[in-house]
Amino acid sequence: MNILLLNGPNLNMLGQREPDKYGTQTLQDIVDDLQAQAASSNVTLTHFQSNAEFELIDRVHAAMGTVDAIIINPAAFTHTSVALRDALLSVNIPFIEVH
Repeated sequence: MNILLLNGPNLNMLGQREPDKYGTQTLQDIVDDLQAQAASSNVTLTHFQSNAEFELIDRVHAAMGTVDAIIINPAAFTHTSVALRDALLSVNIPFIEVH
């Protein structure tokens, strides 16, 4: 099984941005933990983070036919991006939104 993990804007700042609110764990720490858990279940987890909406949309489109599921934390795009939601619906890949 292949899973694509997408992270949206400002999540690259985890560990530095408001550590009293968001903690000190970096995005890479989180991704490393998830990839280790995935590997123990024979799952390939590929990660991509971008602050640019179009890059996330392009990555969703490129996933068609190559991944079995998408996990996405769109961050601030949760509130503003109809285009990202449309991209997820257009590729017919099961997805889940997390925060």
